[in-house]
Amino acid sequence: MASKALLVLAALTGLAWPAGVTAQGVTATVLSIGDGDTIRVRQAGRVVTVRLACIDAPETAQSPHGQQARSYLQQRLPIGRAVSLAIKTTDRYGRSVAEVISDTNINLAMVEDGQAFAYRQYLGGCDAREYLRVCGKTTAGGTFPPGKS
Repeated sequence: MASKALLVLAALTGLAWPAGVTAQGVTATVLSIGDGDTIRVRQAGRVVTVRLACIDAPETAQSPHGQQARSYLQQRLPIGRAVSLAIKTTDRYGRSVAEVISDTNINLAMVEDGQAFAYRQYLGGCDAREYLRVCGKTTAGGTFPPGKS
């Protein structure tokens, strides 16, 4: 019974992305930065909104930290930059949830540099140990909700 469920899940997951797209690394081009944890990319000829997996950054309206997180992400991922997406899932808003890799894991860099928190509730798809290790290295970073490490 469990193996049938896994086969159905695998088949449904395969329908969510075009042929040739796997969770191992989808190549995309940065089009814009929404806020500190959301970007838009062009992948396989279509525009895709990507929520950075396993982290939570302040909203842009949460001054001044939200704008700082967005500016940081704009510096790390300039428009036109080629990135690799390690896609984890699709969220309830239809966004792809992924770790974004440029010259480094951008999601981890956001936490390490104090621009975002490791989102403990959603660390399951990422290297939780690494995210929590990075949280321990910085006084500005941490886990979300705050105080729960």
